[in-house]
Amino acid sequence: MKRVPNRLLQRLIAEAGFSHKGLARRLNDLGTARGIGNLRYDHSSVLRWIGGQRPRDPVPDLLAEIFAQRLGRHVGSGDLGMPAGAIPLDLGQEFTHTWHEGIATVTALWRADVERRKFLLDSTFTIGAGSAGAVRWLTLPPEAHPTGVGVHRVGTSDIAAIREVTRSFGELDNRFGGGRVRAAVVKYLDTAVTPLLNDGSYGDATGRELASACAELTRLAGWMAYDLEQHGLAQRYMLQALSLARGAGDHGLGGEILAGMSHQAVYIGQPAHALDLARASALSARRVGLHTLLAEAHALEAHALAALGDPAACSSALHLAELAFDRRKPDDEPEWLRYFDEAYLAAKFAHCFRDLGDGAHAVQHARRSLDMDSRYVRGRMFNLSLLSGGLLRCGELEEACAVAAEAFELAAELQSARTRTYVADLRRRLQPYEGETPVRLLNERTAELTSV
Repeated sequence: MKRVPNRLLQRLIAEAGFSHKGLARRLNDLGTARGIGNLRYDHSSVLRWIGGQRPRDPVPDLLAEIFAQRLGRHVGSGDLGMPAGAIPLDLGQEFTHTWHEGIATVTALWRADVERRKFLLDSTFTIGAGSAGAVRWLTLPPEAHPTGVGVHRVGTSDIAAIREVTRSFGELDNRFGGGRVRAAVVKYLDTAVTPLLNDGSYGDATGRELASACAELTRLAGWMAYDLEQHGLAQRYMLQALSLARGAGDHGLGGEILAGMSHQAVYIGQPAHALDLARASALSARRVGLHTLLAEAHALEAHALAALGDPAACSSALHLAELAFDRRKPDDEPEWLRYFDEAYLAAKFAHCFRDLGDGAHAVQHARRSLDMDSRYVRGRMFNLSLLSGGLLRCGELEEACAVAAEAFELAAELQSARTRTYVADLRRRLQPYEGETPVRLLNERTAELTSV
């Protein structure tokens, strides 16, 4: 969404005779005098405000104080074109330039989400925001000092708590779907993590660990929004998770977040964008030598190429995924990447062959994908759906219905919009055969199941 330039602020700056650099310096100094020691604004920050970006509170009030002192009259935040309580409609869609701007953006996003602001819930996915975020991730220099000078000393136990919450909620998400637990995740981010970022005291090393832990949990909240098919909201969370990963200097985690963004893009029918994001993920994987992540990136690239109808390029990308996967060393890789195993890779292969209309190969790989960790209930439902659809394409109606019944039973246990979409797609594929006995029996058997 295009911002409206802030002409009120531009006129006040001219009237007061401030340079952009001078105004930013006065703001930082006043923040320090008021006990807000984490302000690190510069001339480019002022340019963005003139361009229509609203800084996080209490910056508008501090700016109003600076202008009032200079001009000798009362100046309110509304006079600056920054009315109190205003939340920019593009909140979270920008990959910010600095650590402190990133903190301001992501914590405002969590707060607005807790308050269930309608513009977030109704927001749409924008290719431009995703593309700009990926470019900035790849091109911006590393964050120099992700530090905080607040009153609470952030320690290893604070960071360990965030990581444990991420692990626990991730397991619940896989077992029950994003709808069961997402609200709790966002509340934890707002009430427990925001104070650490805003009011915490931490040096560079601790700041990077804190940023990495926050990026993982923010990514999970975004993934849950994607699972609920709240695609604009999910994209905002993914972008802010990517920004936090930059603060951490964690290229592997950033590559994983880009992979998740690619996953979402192909799901919503934007394969060209998904292809760009998958290739950006691959660049990040190569930077840090994470072969499992590289395999995932190539598999996502293949899926995008399948959706674009390019079987030859898809086959090449799948081959690269296999080569990278064969070189992986799981024991030396991050915990957040452990889910990507042989079963997961097989499922990505099955998705590719399904989209290419190759039922036999879709079945072959979908069967392999079912040799999976039992904790991934939602993933198993997806893989069963893939297998059923492949069997149906191969003319194996009776087995397709038996597999579909198992998928529908799992779907009934999940609060997941994506699950319902898979169910609807499979029922659509079965509809031409509704007069056949296996389909009629399936419909009778699953008629009372919820969500299917």
